[in-house]
Amino acid sequence: MSFRFGLQSTARDVGGVRADARAAERAGFDVFQVGDHIGSGASPLASLAAAAAVTERITLGTLVLNNDLRHPVVLAQELATLDHLSDGRVEVGIGAGHSFTEYAAAGLPFDPPAVRKQRLAESVEILRSLLDGSETSFHGRHYAVEGATILCPKQQHIPILVGVNGKTALAHAARHADIVAPTMLGRTLADGQSHEARWEADRLDETVAWIRNAAASAGRAMSLHALVQAVVVTADRIGVAKDIATRYGVALSDVLATPFLCLGTHQAISHHLLECKQRWGIEYYTVRVIDEFEPVVANLRRV
Repeated sequence: MSFRFGLQSTARDVGGVRADARAAERAGFDVFQVGDHIGSGASPLASLAAAAAVTERITLGTLVLNNDLRHPVVLAQELATLDHLSDGRVEVGIGAGHSFTEYAAAGLPFDPPAVRKQRLAESVEILRSLLDGSETSFHGRHYAVEGATILCPKQQHIPILVGVNGKTALAHAARHADIVAPTMLGRTLADGQSHEARWEADRLDETVAWIRNAAASAGRAMSLHALVQAVVVTADRIGVAKDIATRYGVALSDVLATPFLCLGTHQAISHHLLECKQRWGIEYYTVRVIDEFEPVVANLRRV
């Protein structure tokens, strides 16, 4: 399977989102993605509707929606509508939510991780059923849905990406999602956005094996995604890696191996992603920069 590349926009306004979407399409990215945060930024689904109006080819995705901010039936209706607006180019990424500062700002209870992940799991099952065009009834611990229907999406099958950590949550994602995105990040830090890094290569070995075993036991095929936390184009790959290792308290060998960092020349980064694909089977990568990464996209298109 060939590589897929996403661009996650960091624009704070709709005009910037539109400009990023056009630039990502011109640069050859496969997917244009927006995040989901309470604050001064634009709404993710409205932003993607704006991006749909100025692009023709690129898939439009969320990376990732906070499940706790939307009821799955309402969200499914919005996604189906966006799928029509974009002529069938929607991909939905969803997660359990992590920013306790945003929950506080909205006056929402910030439940323990296990509860948020359970709620996410139920939501994914409801979304999958509704987006596949089924009349849906679901009675779980967190959601009770009876005979729900929505607008039939333009696509026959809208892909669902689940970004999460933890064995139980990852196994559920492997059984129900099209794309599993292990975040490999630890607890949320005091700013409500940053995280501890868990980039140990052997930890990722075990995580990927767990995901693949869960998918195989359910007789399903799924792909793996990595959100690259930094792209640094440099001739001093080792020097940059040493600085990151010190800053995050991670071994140098793990900084150099992890798929969540792209460091070095364009050729070195291309080689690095080929090695990650060979070791972990990760073929779908999202970055937050266009110009620095466009040559890597071009290099790996030729592989």
